[in-house]
Amino acid sequence: MKLFQRLLVAPAALGLLAPMAATAADLDLKGVSDYSRSSKQITSISQFSDVRPTDWAYQALSSLVERYGCVSATSNGSFEGNRPMTRFEAAALLNACLDSVSEITDSERRLLKEFAPEIAIIRGRVDSLEAKVGVFGASQFSTTTKLTGKTEFVMGGVDRDNATDTATTLNYSTRFDVKTSFTGEDLLYTRIKAGNFDNSAFASKNYGAYLGATHKSADALEVDKIWYRSPVGDNITAWVGPAIESDHMLASKPSIYKSILKDFGKGGAAGAYGVSTGGGFGVAWTQSVDDSSTPRFAISSNYVSSGASSASDGKGMLTDNQSKWLNKIEYGSKRWQVSLGIAKEMCDSVDGTESCKGWTSYYGTEKGKAAGTGNATSYSARAYWKPEDTGAIPSVQIGYDIRQIDDDGASGSVEEQTGWMVGLTWKDAFIDGNKLGMAYGQRMHASEIVGGTTDPAEDNYLWEVYYSHKISDNVSVTPAIFGGEDTYNGASDGSDDILGAIVKTTFKF
Repeated sequence: MKLFQRLLVAPAALGLLAPMAATAADLDLKGVSDYSRSSKQITSISQFSDVRPTDWAYQALSSLVERYGCVSATSNGSFEGNRPMTRFEAAALLNACLDSVSEITDSERRLLKEFAPEIAIIRGRVDSLEAKVGVFGASQFSTTTKLTGKTEFVMGGVDRDNATDTATTLNYSTRFDVKTSFTGEDLLYTRIKAGNFDNSAFASKNYGAYLGATHKSADALEVDKIWYRSPVGDNITAWVGPAIESDHMLASKPSIYKSILKDFGKGGAAGAYGVSTGGGFGVAWTQSVDDSSTPRFAISSNYVSSGASSASDGKGMLTDNQSKWLNKIEYGSKRWQVSLGIAKEMCDSVDGTESCKGWTSYYGTEKGKAAGTGNATSYSARAYWKPEDTGAIPSVQIGYDIRQIDDDGASGSVEEQTGWMVGLTWKDAFIDGNKLGMAYGQRMHASEIVGGTTDPAEDNYLWEVYYSHKISDNVSVTPAIFGGEDTYNGASDGSDDILGAIVKTTFKF
């Protein structure tokens, strides 16, 4: 008998002990399979420990065993003929016997006719399943790869003193995350992005209005990130990639605050976690614990060079030009964590004349004074805490950053920068699924000047407030306002104060 026929006939036996017709809910193929695996095949009726020649069914059992070889013993070697037979056992017996015969007899044909309604139910379900599997297989992207995406529409503007770019704009950014796993534990990650924020008021990082959603590619798709991660043993994870950021290679993120402004995106004022994409590698060790509520230690170390893909003199991997070595030590659980990040930021010029991307040449310097150049060492302290239940008590994120510049430069230039932030988040605010967030702090700014000839730029402040309304599992709308005082260069005349407002719509797919 063909395999498909046997599969149809076997569940039909579920009706052997029930006079009414079976329904689709009664037909459990898994039960038949489980029963079949638990029994022991025999070749002679003498192997049954509880079957005797005087039993009324002895001859029938003998024929089934010795002629067809389709009757199985229980796990203890008995037949248990006086025990009521379950529907699953009857189905398994019929399946085994029909599997052993070369042709269907008249009695078997009558049996098939008797259970024709049940067989029709199963045939319809199998045909439908085969059709769905065929469609899925034809349209499947990959057996190892998952593709997800996110698109953000941002409408809004920024009022900045002494600036002309105050028009309201409507911009977008789109990203596609391609995640491939070859073992189930590793990950090859590729991020493709596009956006048109190039000429918007949110395009510059200098004034405190740079959004987390901002992406400038003039509507062109580009590979934004690509790297590979894999476990090494039970407690170590390793990363390597030609386009990766240092904060992607950590045992866990140092911040739980989801910001609107990029300046608050690292749980502080960036500091050691300042972003620069390049070629890099790293490892992280995490202490084993019983569950996520148990505090544990973790240590991460990684290296990234933004000039890794260039063969120009002085660039490339493992040079002192445009590279960063980040280390993080952390202690905590899923609900809270304290951590310290330490980064050596190397930015030597190639031959004394070529300009080097200044890790330390950030916004927030003293008005009219240049930022220090060359190497620097940054420290970033972070701590967060989440309440056990959502309600009036918010999650809290705090961070403090300091950057010490090795090459002080001329008198009057910046030799140290600091920054900090505090962020609060209320989950399920007013409505389940919605989120209220606010943050306040200072951007990286000059805190010490070589020679102490002028006062540091300590007057800059930045804040944001947003409310994320969840329309569905895949769509949310987030109105937000933000502002700052002396956000660019610490000018005391208020020429760099900003006030902005946006409405961001997020689509996830």
